[in-house]
Amino acid sequence: MNDLVKYTLTMLNSISELLNKIRLGEDSYLELKEMRFSGEKISGPGRDDFADELAAFANSHGGVCVLGVTDKPREILGIPLDRLDGVESFVRAICIDSIRPPLTPTIERLLLPSTAGEEFPVIKIEIHRSLFVHQSPGGYFHRVGSSKRQMPPDYLARLFQQRSQARLIRFDEQVIPQANLDDLKENLWQRFTSHRTLGPREDMLAKLGMTRKDEDGVIRPTVAGVLMGTEDPRNWLPNAYIQAVAYRGTEIRTDNDAIYQLDAEDLTGPLDAQVMAACTFVRKNMRIGARKREGRMDIPQYDMVAVFEAVVNAAAHRDYSVYGSKIRLRMFDDRLELYSPGTIPNTMTVDSLPYRQSARNETITSLLARCPVPARDNLLLSHRTYMMDKRGEGVPIILQRSQELSGQAPEYRLIDDAELLLTIYAAGSDKKIEIKNEK
Repeated sequence: MNDLVKYTLTMLNSISELLNKIRLGEDSYLELKEMRFSGEKISGPGRDDFADELAAFANSHGGVCVLGVTDKPREILGIPLDRLDGVESFVRAICIDSIRPPLTPTIERLLLPSTAGEEFPVIKIEIHRSLFVHQSPGGYFHRVGSSKRQMPPDYLARLFQQRSQARLIRFDEQVIPQANLDDLKENLWQRFTSHRTLGPREDMLAKLGMTRKDEDGVIRPTVAGVLMGTEDPRNWLPNAYIQAVAYRGTEIRTDNDAIYQLDAEDLTGPLDAQVMAACTFVRKNMRIGARKREGRMDIPQYDMVAVFEAVVNAAAHRDYSVYGSKIRLRMFDDRLELYSPGTIPNTMTVDSLPYRQSARNETITSLLARCPVPARDNLLLSHRTYMMDKRGEGVPIILQRSQELSGQAPEYRLIDDAELLLTIYAAGSDKKIEIKNEK
């Protein structure tokens, strides 16, 4: 975002300066809309046309739309107080249902004075320049001056390239438009440095791939930087977390799932914290068997080294550009399922996973290879000093150790060319094994 854009959007946070902008009329960063009603329904603006306007801002440099103000003659008419909730719901529904991927705008209610001095309620919608390219009902739009315009094919192709969805730039190297350098926490990014590599913060973060200059020359965190260097990546990437659920039985019951859920948790934080939280979730919810002959021997349902490797691989190699998809961890009585968004990268196949390696996210895997395993888990995960190694040993470890424990080989398969599913079967099918819960 260049200095003019930053100045404009900052200026629009002030009531007096917002009024001055309204009096000057619409431009590249301001859209004015009158709200019209027919009975209990909103009759204007039209849903599809309004979606095109909002998507155009996101596909350009961002901007502000004020509802309750006419474009001509730029009069503040306001929105009836009893209609504000309905108008806000109207805006959110459009952003979620009519735009792909959905938008997450900032919606604010304000009182603005008319030319006669009477104050009227309005709704201000702030749209940031997006990390993605958004499609609305009319197609792909961008903002040109005071109006939206359909993007020509060559412009659209360049935009996809710039925003990395064409894979000419790896997605984890893409900058986050709304993130700033100070969003990267020092205690988190310094984990990847040593006394021999210390230098100015800006230089170190750039060398690590955690920051990069955007198209306007502003240094901003990358996707990898946000995933590894912030306390909650969801502030910028809403689906960058692991959804973990433990079920009673061997299937999900559709009549009332809550009854059959033993435990459920959204695992957040930097990627390494998510991995360790997933391991804790599995340890907490798996059962422990015991063989009594020749002394008691505890037998867990799952090999935790294999579970660790599986979750690390999912976090490192998932497709973060797939909006609306998260890693899903499902535990049943007889198996563990791990869903990772995105298909297998490059020319790899399910059958070649144990023999080949290909990183979708080179910067993320590099950072995980520098990230120490927490000291409290070193005894359990003594095979690793760092979260990941780049020698491609993860999949063979998952397959070998899980089969040795349960007698069944884990299975990888693609789901609708959109997700990679790993199924690890539980130990404990031997009837001579007594089962108890670890909790």
